[in-house]
Amino acid sequence: MKKNAASDTQTPLSVGVLGIKHSVRLWVGFAISVAGIWALFSMFWSYAQQQPVVLQALGGGMVAAFATALGTVPVMFSHSMSARTQDTLFGFGAGVMLAACAFSLILPGMEAVRSQALFGGSDGAAAAVIGAAILLGAAVMLLMDRLLPHEHFIKGREGMDLDAARRLQRTWLFVFAITLHNLPEGLAIGVGYASDGMAGNALATGIAIQDVPEGLVVAMALLTAGYTRKVSVALGMLSGLVEPVGAVLGAAVVSASAGILPWGLGFAAGAMLFVISHEIIPESHRKGHETFATGGLMLGFVLMMVMDTAFG
Repeated sequence: MKKNAASDTQTPLSVGVLGIKHSVRLWVGFAISVAGIWALFSMFWSYAQQQPVVLQALGGGMVAAFATALGTVPVMFSHSMSARTQDTLFGFGAGVMLAACAFSLILPGMEAVRSQALFGGSDGAAAAVIGAAILLGAAVMLLMDRLLPHEHFIKGREGMDLDAARRLQRTWLFVFAITLHNLPEGLAIGVGYASDGMAGNALATGIAIQDVPEGLVVAMALLTAGYTRKVSVALGMLSGLVEPVGAVLGAAVVSASAGILPWGLGFAAGAMLFVISHEIIPESHRKGHETFATGGLMLGFVLMMVMDTAFG
């Protein structure tokens, strides 16, 4: 009874003071966060001005992110997309990424091994280095796929801690899955610019082209999963922001040492190959539209091959 009586002694004035203190703490925390973000941005900008390749990679990553955002816009006006169209677009994206792996990452990586005379610089040494780097990139993506709880549009939830996955909102599970998908693309863009500016431009352009239908498919899948139109479009747009982050990371790491370049190219190729085989192609073949998915893959592969060999 005494405890209740003590609690009842709180006056409106004391409640108001507590509310003011809480608001002050929130504003102080917000100000500290803004100051920290600004300091990090200033440090990055100072570093980037000394590393033009990093700025180029950031620009290429932003183009890819913008393409993803652009692809989500039609979802604001359309109600549905046929499964056949989705599978065709999935196949198209897989084809672009496959050609990018071959002509923008693996072949330049082998040439870098030869030019740097790593392990003798022979064809066998080039194949061994790039092969090991590809397997390393795929292994890292497999580890992330196993450890991070995430949700596929068709397969459902995956990840080591299924209980944690069940506790997470489905929105964030989709975001994790999309991040796993887009991170290798950003890394590839950054490594491409660190390798050769022209090759980086061709790679960024090709990935941006396939990001437009990818953004549409992601937003449409979120809409089909039950999210509102605005939330689906917003998440689809935000999903592309990991690409400039990955591009900056890839360019910064590879630019630190020329000897890292072949490993970076092979690593990015392995990560992309893992996503193609583990995510995109299976998604495009589950609904019985394998022919259309394969047709899209062939078209995307040829388009990226022409861009990289004829205009790269």
